[in-house]
Amino acid sequence: MAPVPGPDPVAGGGPDDPTPGGQPAADYLALADWRRQVARLYADWRVASTADPGGATETFRAARDELVREHPQSPLPPGERAAFGGMSYWPYDSAYRMEVRLEPEPGLMPPESPGEDGAARGDAAALPESHPTGARFRRIGRVRLAGPLEGESLAVYWIDAYGGGLFLPFRDATAGRESYGAGRYLFDTIKGADLGADAQRGTLLLDFNMAYPPSCAYDPRWACPLAPADTFIGLPVPVGERLLRTGGSLPS
Repeated sequence: MAPVPGPDPVAGGGPDDPTPGGQPAADYLALADWRRQVARLYADWRVASTADPGGATETFRAARDELVREHPQSPLPPGERAAFGGMSYWPYDSAYRMEVRLEPEPGLMPPESPGEDGAARGDAAALPESHPTGARFRRIGRVRLAGPLEGESLAVYWIDAYGGGLFLPFRDATAGRESYGAGRYLFDTIKGADLGADAQRGTLLLDFNMAYPPSCAYDPRWACPLAPADTFIGLPVPVGERLLRTGGSLPS
């Protein structure tokens, strides 16, 4: 969740972003502040959740709700912010927190390969989008899930832009009924949403209690990449953020 300045209808831009198109410089500074604060919330959560994941998640949710309500770069439409009472969440369930190994995509080259400018070499992937974003993605591997999701797996993507970033969306059996119909995110590290990883062991920390929908769930002007078919989970994932109901369900 990381807005870009401007009220104009979406016509392109990066993942989860509307096109700026000549907005005031102050809006860009506000956007930088939004991303800085989101990254700080995740950094604090990564540290605190090692000892108390449930408590850390409750603290994160309260701080994020305040940010969504008060910050000028909130994904909520401006007219809804004053009455916003907080997102709707399932209770924390530690069974949905797991460390999983990233199994690399066959033929994947390291990001420092000559000529790749820091991008992970491999076939480009076209992800579904709420609006055309111009974003490029590469599938870098797959993770096999554990606990209540044993037997399921998810593809993991790299956002193929300057600097790059991990991107891990998913869609589960609650989609369209209890969670956003187009899926939710676990990782979007360009925007600060980073649950943690161990590069030496080749693992990612997945905590589905931290799952959240893309910004287009709150306001259709946002352009968002959505969960592709290789990130569908056949089981319900009844943790994380639920549909926000403010006079009716959000679109699915």
